[in-house]
Amino acid sequence: MPEFRRSRLERKNNDQITKKTVFFGFLTIVIVAALLIFGLPFLIKFSVFLGESKKTTGNSNKVLPPLAPRLVIPFEATNSAKIDVSGFAESKVTVELFKNEVSIGKTEVTENGDFNFKDVSLDEGDNNFSAVASAENNGSSDGSASIDVVFDKNPPSLTLTNPSESSLSVDYTDIDIIGITDKGSSILINGRMAMVDNYGNFKLRWQLNTGKNDLEVIARDTAGNETKKNISITYSL
Repeated sequence: MPEFRRSRLERKNNDQITKKTVFFGFLTIVIVAALLIFGLPFLIKFSVFLGESKKTTGNSNKVLPPLAPRLVIPFEATNSAKIDVSGFAESKVTVELFKNEVSIGKTEVTENGDFNFKDVSLDEGDNNFSAVASAENNGSSDGSASIDVVFDKNPPSLTLTNPSESSLSVDYTDIDIIGITDKGSSILINGRMAMVDNYGNFKLRWQLNTGKNDLEVIARDTAGNETKKNISITYSL
């Protein structure tokens, strides 16, 4: 390569390096000045702003549907024929509630992002709830996670095998209260909880006082239905 051409290329490369050096030097001065004047939080917010601006520009032609709502029902079973179904979603969208895959109503989400369907009627047995959010010109969300609620108004069974009678007299200081109820039910004897196994069997040893001991045995299922039995045990020496 001729010497004059090589010199020209070297000068050109040197000029480009000089320009880059000046630019980055100037940028460094601006950053340092911004740090001194506004502090690091400003630079972080500014960087986030630039990133969000790029995202907005890139997605300016896209219309995103609202997020799926979230239902809130704080129990799995109830003995009430009507319940309130609440939840959370994006503010100011419309939420449509479904029971067993059938629409039962719509409501607007508040500015706080919550919604509530009052006095929703239940079918006896299983009730499956789900919801979809929609916004004008934005389409509809995916379906929410579903929630199952059992409407059960039948009280649980309760059979006492020891003692089998409702009134008796004994000459010993303690007695085992033994019986059986429906699987999944709980047992309370004068407010004390007895252990119930997977088959509904229960037993609780009870310390007797001298004289008459009145005991109330309550079987309660997950829907809140109750069955009660009373026992009177007289202890005397």
